[in-house]
Amino acid sequence: MGSCETTEEVKRIIINFALETQKQAPVNYHKKKRVIVLSGPTGCGKSSLAISLCQAMGGEIISADSMQVYRGMDIGTAKATKEERMQVAHHLIDIRDIHESFNVVDFYFEARLAIREVLERKNIPIVVGGSGFYLHTLLYGPPSGPPSLPELRQYLEEEIEIVGSEALYLRVQQMDPDYAKTITKHDKQKIVRALEIMTITKEKVSKHSWKGRRPPQNYDFHCWFLHRPKPVLYDRIDCRCDIMLKDGLIAEVEKLIESGLIQNHSALQAIGYRQVLDFLSTSKTESDYVNFVNSFKQATRNYAKRQCTWFRKESLFRWLDVDLHDPEIVFDMIIKDYESR
Repeated sequence: MGSCETTEEVKRIIINFALETQKQAPVNYHKKKRVIVLSGPTGCGKSSLAISLCQAMGGEIISADSMQVYRGMDIGTAKATKEERMQVAHHLIDIRDIHESFNVVDFYFEARLAIREVLERKNIPIVVGGSGFYLHTLLYGPPSGPPSLPELRQYLEEEIEIVGSEALYLRVQQMDPDYAKTITKHDKQKIVRALEIMTITKEKVSKHSWKGRRPPQNYDFHCWFLHRPKPVLYDRIDCRCDIMLKDGLIAEVEKLIESGLIQNHSALQAIGYRQVLDFLSTSKTESDYVNFVNSFKQATRNYAKRQCTWFRKESLFRWLDVDLHDPEIVFDMIIKDYESR
């Protein structure tokens, strides 16, 4: 056999092998649509990075913040300014009045609708927020469980305000110790929902879980958790709290009280708003104000710590130290990752 014939025979074998492999491979008729997800502890700088990414890539921001949905909760939630929203389209901001309810299931469906609409415009959805519960739901779907019963929910919410969250948390521990290990005695919303589910279904909450679920197959989520060294992050948080107070956080809360803040049990517990409400109930002396500022900063730092703890369990998120790398490198890493997969 001559060299030309040998070459042709090798080509034929390679082509036949490739064709056979292609037949056996599953056909992907619909390429997954890519979505960028940026999370991180409060004060780490994810919002400003997201705006820069949108401007460079042709993106739109979808907020994954449980409180930015409310009109009037602007300063305490570090909501994007009007100027920033003119530069880049933002979704799921200012979509509820303070007296209206908004929960994780609402977020799931409205966020997915926003993602679809952004993609239809040939733009890139960039989901931004620090709520681990909301982002987990977006990735894996809402937790199973019965619809809420307004009368039962109101009764439990009133009870937790009277007897305290620790008493109801102990009840959850007794009824479902496995689920109780996944929350804390301060998670009022989750405690109330757990008791609601167990009252309605007569089953443990741990039976209604995400265990074994996969991320939705119609999207390719590129998930990043931005973080900074603790001393740097805490300094940024303290500075941020000072700016919020200077910008009028106390006046914002006073105005929201008139609009129904006290009736919204979720918004009532938001970091910053809870501390302002406690301060307003004091004599408002200089000492009271100092204690209020310290508690506000400490609560925010504690929240940042809980966010980091939550996302250590989220396998889809890659951690990126934005203090270690130059902003241009961080920017380039996220863009290249998006374009390469």
